[in-house]
Amino acid sequence: MQASSSKSMSQMPSAATVAAPAPQQAAARAATTVVAPARRRALAPLEPIGTRARALLGLAFFVVFVLVWAVATLGGFVPPTFLASPPTMVKEGWLLFTEYGFIGDIGMTVWRVFGGFLLAAVFAVPLGIAMGTWKTVEAFFEPFVSFCRYLPASAFIPLLILWAGLGEMQKLLVIFIGSFFQIVLMVAVTVGGARRDLVEAAYTLGANSRGIVARVLIPGAAPGIAETLRLVLGWAWTYVIVAELIGSSSGIGHMITDSQALLNTGQIIFGIIVIGVIGLLSDFAFKAINRRLFAWAAL
Repeated sequence: MQASSSKSMSQMPSAATVAAPAPQQAAARAATTVVAPARRRALAPLEPIGTRARALLGLAFFVVFVLVWAVATLGGFVPPTFLASPPTMVKEGWLLFTEYGFIGDIGMTVWRVFGGFLLAAVFAVPLGIAMGTWKTVEAFFEPFVSFCRYLPASAFIPLLILWAGLGEMQKLLVIFIGSFFQIVLMVAVTVGGARRDLVEAAYTLGANSRGIVARVLIPGAAPGIAETLRLVLGWAWTYVIVAELIGSSSGIGHMITDSQALLNTGQIIFGIIVIGVIGLLSDFAFKAINRRLFAWAAL
């Protein structure tokens, strides 16, 4: 009996043998279990959306805006003297291109914007880098630059007309004044915000002051400087219209002034829309160039 009992017990699986497959079974169950992804909430704070959804939402706003505009004008709620309807605006815009040489006005305005902006950037970016790099330079220039930053560019127009006349230089200088001081301070802040650990690491590796500026500060601040230039270019479009409203014989601002004298709100609205479209296209182009030049900044 004892031998038979011992034989039976030896044939029974041990506790270790029974427990051994448990982890494998748990792993198999975990592998076959599908974890449901967390649902994204469309209106949750900081929740990202797809590129297609962003484009559709942006387009939807313009559609709603035009519909409200059409209802207000075509429905007789707003007199046409004060606000032209969308069809009237399109008709007037076609006349501007076909009969009044509006393409030349657009070309002059674009040239003035980019001419004054590039002139400001050529002088402002090096000064901003110097102010952000050396605190003595910042202490010398920063009070004056900050003071001038609050002066409206339009306030200089009477003086600029006396100094430069009514030619192109006067309009370029208006854009230069409106852009220069903004670029200087924003570039200085970007360069001055460099990571101190990278500067100390460069010193540890044997870099001198010139190497710190050329190999650490400028490359590190380059994406921020490019973004600053993109933002200020948008401001330059507001300055050019101010420059063209006074003493100008060409440009979009000149066309808007003439249309205002004739109470032609269709042409006025069309000119404003053209400015917005050109500015938006230049902004998209600037973004694309920045992403291509500084792709590493997004890593």
